Amino acid sequence: MRWEPFRIILIVATLSCLVILVHVRQPQARTRQLLGLGYLFGLSVILFTPLSFDGTAIYVMPAGVGQVNLSRLYLHGLGFIENIILTIPLGWGIKRHFHHYPLLGLGLTGLLVGASIESLQYFMSQHWLINRSSDINDVIANATGILIGGLVAATFQLVAQHRKTSVTDY
Repeated sequence: MRWEPFRIILIVATLSCLVILVHVRQPQARTRQLLGLGYLFGLSVILFTPLSFDGTAIYVMPAGVGQVNLSRLYLHGLGFIENIILTIPLGWGIKRHFHHYPLLGLGLTGLLVGASIESLQYFMSQHWLINRSSDINDVIANATGILIGGLVAATFQLVAQHRKTSVTDY
């Protein structure tokens, strides 16, 4: 029962991979989509299964319902930084795909994504005993990572536009 989320994630990822391999003909686009799928697969496994990674090893968490923290702010430390780093590629991908999306909207999207992840972890922990904790600090870290990723993508976009206009000026 505890491994049902992993099975679901694995089935969805496998089917998505097959769709990409069959329908995407351009090698560069295929590679980009497969890398994105790999990132989302890894992120989903880390977030929604009893597998955990502590920076040095992967281990199986014991069965449980996890804890909930809605008030104690701890906006520093390795766990907070790891959550930021985990969601930077997500923010980058959102901004690259929706390049006209404003950064304020991206920050709000980050809060929504973070809150959704933590809520889903809570409900999945209650149902499948995956022992995931729901924490306000993770919501803030996820939003921060998504915003940083969006800022990086926007910066790359501005530099590319600047190079494009400066080349045509000659």
